[in-house]
Amino acid sequence: MLSQAMGSIRRISGHIMTLILFTKSDILTGLIPITLFVLAVSPHPHLARIPETIIWMWMHILKHDISNQIQNPEEDKKNKPDRPLPAGRITIQNATYVRWILVPVSLVFSAKYGKLVLASSACAETLSIWYNNFGGDKGCLSKNLLTAAGYICVEVGAIIVAGPSPSIDSIGTCAIIFNCAVFATTIHAQDFKDEEGDRSTGRHTLVTLFPAFARMSMMISIPLWSFCLSRLWQVDYICSAAFIIYGMIVGVRFAVYRTTSANRQSCKLYSLWFTIAHLLPGYWRFFYST
Repeated sequence: MLSQAMGSIRRISGHIMTLILFTKSDILTGLIPITLFVLAVSPHPHLARIPETIIWMWMHILKHDISNQIQNPEEDKKNKPDRPLPAGRITIQNATYVRWILVPVSLVFSAKYGKLVLASSACAETLSIWYNNFGGDKGCLSKNLLTAAGYICVEVGAIIVAGPSPSIDSIGTCAIIFNCAVFATTIHAQDFKDEEGDRSTGRHTLVTLFPAFARMSMMISIPLWSFCLSRLWQVDYICSAAFIIYGMIVGVRFAVYRTTSANRQSCKLYSLWFTIAHLLPGYWRFFYST
C-alpha cells in the first residue's frame, strides 16, 4: 500500500516537473518579472491572491510554450535537449492533448475574476495560435511584436487577478505600455544564447540575420531605456545612476563578448535588468503616490 502511494507520488511529481520544464526558459524573463511587477504596480494587491496569480500566469505561459515546442521538436534536440519533448519525458501527442485541455481550463479560471481577465486570456490564446500556427514567429519584427502583445495580455490579467479592482489605473496602464515597448525592442536578448544552434538549424532571428545590428541595438537600447525609465518613474539620482550604469554594462557585454557561454551570462544579466525595470513603478507608488 505504501509502495503504491509512493509510486503515485513519484509519477505525479514527474508529470509536474515535465510541465515546469516546458516553461523553464520563461521563468526568469516572464514569470518572475511579471510577479514582481504586479506587486509593484498594483496600489493594493491582495497578498493572499499571489499564489493563484502565479498559477494563472504560469498556465498561460505553459500553453504558449507547449504550442511552440511541439512545432519543431527536432530543432530542440540540437538547441535545448533538456526540454520535455527531446528528452523523451512526453510524446508530441500527449503534449498536444495537454495544450488544448489547458484552453478551457484557463478560460474558466479567468472568468472567475471578471470580463477583463477573461478577455486577456482569450487574447493571449489568439496571439499564441497566430504566433505558432500561422507563421508569426518567422519574421523578426512580427516575433517581437507578437511576443510583446502576449506579454501585455498576461500582465493585464495578472494585475486584475491580484488586485482589488476589476480595472487598471493610469499608473498601471502607463507601466504596461512602457513594458511592452521595452520588451518589443530588447526581447531578442534571449536569442543570443541560442545563436549557434539557430544558425545550424537555419532558424531566422534578428540575431542570426543581422548579428551586428542586433548586438549594437542591445548596447544602445538597454542604457537608453534605463535612462528613460528612471526619469519616467522619478527615481532618485543615485539609484538612477546605478541602474543606468548596470544597463550600460549589460548592453556592452552583448556587443563585446560573443562566445556561447558569454551570451548565456549576458542573457542572465539582461533578465535581472528586465526584472529591475519592472520594479520601478513600485518606486513611484511608494514615494509619490498619495
